[in-house]
Amino acid sequence: MQHFADISQLTSTELSGLLALARQLQDEFEQQGQNVPVLQGKALAMIFTKPSLRTRVSFEMGMYHLGGIALYLSPDEVGLGTRESAPDVARVLSGYVDGIMARVFGHQHIIELMDYASIPVINGLSDLSHPCQALADLYTIQQEFGQLAGVKMAFVGDGDNNVCTSLMEATQLGQMEMSVIAPPGYQPDPGLAATMSHVTVADMSQVETVEALLHDIDVLYTDVWISMGQETQRDARLKDLSGYQVDTELLSLCHNPDVAVMHCLPAHRGEEITDDIMDGPHSRVFTQAHNRLHVQKSLLAHLLGGVPLPD
Repeated sequence: MQHFADISQLTSTELSGLLALARQLQDEFEQQGQNVPVLQGKALAMIFTKPSLRTRVSFEMGMYHLGGIALYLSPDEVGLGTRESAPDVARVLSGYVDGIMARVFGHQHIIELMDYASIPVINGLSDLSHPCQALADLYTIQQEFGQLAGVKMAFVGDGDNNVCTSLMEATQLGQMEMSVIAPPGYQPDPGLAATMSHVTVADMSQVETVEALLHDIDVLYTDVWISMGQETQRDARLKDLSGYQVDTELLSLCHNPDVAVMHCLPAHRGEEITDDIMDGPHSRVFTQAHNRLHVQKSLLAHLLGGVPLPD
């Protein structure tokens, strides 16, 4: 694995190895107060065309913990695809740093950076996929339930987005079961869903089906209904998705007393999730956010430092 563009490029063995390395690095840091500086003298260029909290801080602190440095490149500084083309940026940075992480709108920019860079490129987020988030999510689930195989997840809300896509790919590799409960027009691409036998798609009008899907799930997952760039669609989206809020009523359909509620953040409290659920005993939202650091370190150590993935 030279680059990390999306979950679908991984094998199940690579997924397991990345999660195992994340566990090793987390344990090492918690027990010793530091990590072995496997990235001493290494530098990561971080290109942002979208604002960020978790992506920037987790990658920057990950490089710091591993002995390297991270360089934040703002949208105005680079002008990816406008001021400078992605191929030109990739070739220039390849002569300065040891890796590139990019958080962008168009996935094509990730592809172009990979095609023209002679150093590893990591997709920090694109409109097509959010693979680093999905890694952290599966790492959280593995911590919570001790395994991935057989764990059941329900994603509720806007299923036609990058997070849901990456989760569908990740849960397939992890041998999990996943359902996507979303209204028509907000469901995953039918062509993609058709290739994944572990995924069931339904909407709230299918009452008995939804109740059956939620009855014994282990993970209840949601995401914002209005992402960056969709602000003009706000009123329509709120109307279309109003019956898909993760609230006490929806949670009551989950009969598993240990169900974990997850959200990739940022959250629009009062829209896709209520405060009492977000801050309640079932929430694993902030553990999930903190786990971004550990899986990011795993990716960096492997791709930039050559640290082998555990068997």
